[in-house]
Amino acid sequence: MANTTALGPAELRSILTFTVNLARIAGTIILEGSQAIQSASFINEKKNSADLVTEYDVAVENLVMSEIKKAYPSFKFIGEESYSSGTRTELADEPTFCVDPIDGTTNFVHGFPFCCISLGLIYRKRAVLGVVYNPFLEFLYTGVESQGSYLTRGSGPPMKLPLASPKPLPSLSKALIDIEWGSDRATPVIKSKSDAYLRLAADPAAVERGRMAHSLRTTGSGALNFCLVAQGGIDVCWEIGCWPWDVCAAIIIIQEAGGVVTSRSLLASENVGVDPFNLTPDILMGREFLAIRAILDTPDETVREAELRIAKEFYETVGDTSLMLRS
Repeated sequence: MANTTALGPAELRSILTFTVNLARIAGTIILEGSQAIQSASFINEKKNSADLVTEYDVAVENLVMSEIKKAYPSFKFIGEESYSSGTRTELADEPTFCVDPIDGTTNFVHGFPFCCISLGLIYRKRAVLGVVYNPFLEFLYTGVESQGSYLTRGSGPPMKLPLASPKPLPSLSKALIDIEWGSDRATPVIKSKSDAYLRLAADPAAVERGRMAHSLRTTGSGALNFCLVAQGGIDVCWEIGCWPWDVCAAIIIIQEAGGVVTSRSLLASENVGVDPFNLTPDILMGREFLAIRAILDTPDETVREAELRIAKEFYETVGDTSLMLRS
């Protein structure tokens, strides 16, 4: 393939075809690994029992790195396993793949069929292409900047996201919210998250700042959580303590489905003219994200006003998050 760092619509479509094929090949390894693990008697632990790593995590990343290097030798690479081993890639204008070989490792180890490979492409310091593939359910999510996002189920035709027409979102009390516990189970972290989740779920008559959301969901895969926001199945998803490779691909899938992604620091910015839903490189490479599905405007409120209202309501509800995220 030709080496180029100028990526227009045609080049992105070509890269999408390559990335989808790569995701499907990796999916075969993930399925094989899951079957092998279910019959294994020992599994190495990465950090604790909630964050398990296997040889397949490394095998998938090595495959992905090798194929990308052959097809696009000038592209840079950010991956979970290579990062963990000490490799650091500074975000620049050059095309950079940002990859989680198996997002939802704990699910993968336990045979819970909600994990995926996540392949994102960053160009000029913004996410421009994303492929998220769950080989267990055969759900393939794709998104390309200015070209829409889609869900392909099995061998069926691509379906444009969101799957249904957007609806208004009056408040968090009407929302299905996705949250995660993460792998850091230190007392300050877990208590801070528990208190925040209590307020999201509780009756305001019983708990101060309670929102009584329709319900909370915890699925164990940041990438698939975000894709569910793009799909319209989840109204709001909050990821704190995740890594860029967990959500990079899904961010562009959400944006192309009419949803938005922000963060507490971006929303709180005092810089005049800052768009709270325009992810800066620092935010894109950060560890806290709030995703909101596509919202329909109303006679009394624009889409942007609704997005800001929901985001502010969310952060007011969860309160101080300083103890939730440790380096």
